[in-house]
Amino acid sequence: MDEILPALENENLRLGLTRSVETLGAAAARALDKWPYLTEFAEYVRKTKEKVIENLDYYIDKTLKSVENAGGHSYFAKDEKEVCKIVDDIIGEGKKLIVKAKSMVTEEIRLREHLIERGHEVYETDLGELLIQLSGGKPMHAIAPAVHIPREEAARLLKKIAPEVSEDMSIEEMVSYVRKFLREKFVKADIGISGANSIAADTGAIFLVSNEGNIRNATNLPPVLIAITGVDKIMPTIKDAFLQAIVQSGYAGLFPPTYLSLIAGPSSTADIEYHRVYGVHGAKEMHVILYDGGRIDASKNEYLREQLYCVRCGRCQGECPIWDLVGNVWGGDVYGGPMGMGWTAITQGIDKAAPLAMLCLGCGRCLEVCPSKIDMPSIIRYLKTHFR
Repeated sequence: MDEILPALENENLRLGLTRSVETLGAAAARALDKWPYLTEFAEYVRKTKEKVIENLDYYIDKTLKSVENAGGHSYFAKDEKEVCKIVDDIIGEGKKLIVKAKSMVTEEIRLREHLIERGHEVYETDLGELLIQLSGGKPMHAIAPAVHIPREEAARLLKKIAPEVSEDMSIEEMVSYVRKFLREKFVKADIGISGANSIAADTGAIFLVSNEGNIRNATNLPPVLIAITGVDKIMPTIKDAFLQAIVQSGYAGLFPPTYLSLIAGPSSTADIEYHRVYGVHGAKEMHVILYDGGRIDASKNEYLREQLYCVRCGRCQGECPIWDLVGNVWGGDVYGGPMGMGWTAITQGIDKAAPLAMLCLGCGRCLEVCPSKIDMPSIIRYLKTHFR
């Protein structure tokens, strides 16, 4: 709460949000108007996620077994300490070069900070997340983490990794320097870490959506891939998982996605005598960690269960009048805006979320635009009753 007033006085934050908010909403509206079947997909995804959340233990167990059957290694982690321990064991001894794809779950865990403290060299490879890493701040939007950073500030941050960057450069020129810097890291990386937009219980396949192309490099070039995802991302079948990824992309206004990757196990070949060998041009090892982080308890709560139907498109954030003013400063340490109320309650506790909920105006616009029709106004009213 102490961050709200300073955020209102932060000129850079206001400038970045002002430039971006209208664009976010307009892009989503255009996508839904041009491809109306996205709305049908969203309704299907909501109903399917209800089934998963009602039977979460069953689907967790099934997914873990499917990952193993696909040649990967599967793990279940109750909290962030367990995730970090699993990741440390996979990485092993010695300093490693690690490239990361954007993942809100790893933000929950503070995995990047943990790995850096362990002495590893770690780089976010999504441009927005790289800017967040360089700034030492927090993501401001579920899809566009650096939406609050104007180009002038972006240039100042990028000079830390590319001294040639200047404030009078075009955005295109800045991006070219980032591409050059990260390309070397991709090729030399020991470990790739990603999240998952969805994961299929029947096959253990993960889906990853990207427009920059960084995710394919981060998951394909390093010899070891570690994918970490919340149990709420589980879908029953590969078709269902695909549709969840598509819905997120559509409602974020980024449809069709430039890249949609399906990964089911490490790379392999059977071209010589049909003998299966793992580790060809992609990862030699694939490790999948299913993370609880309060989600299982939330599935048993009448109100918080709703938040588990979230596909993380961030549509509610751009529609919220409070988020428009202060971004993810309102909502919690990781998630912000209307969706941040529920996710903060799930991942950090109701006592953390309740004071933040008091700032909600109760306009209900978040419910109107949500692809899963999550009743965020009811979640927020529930949290307000716990304010002390």
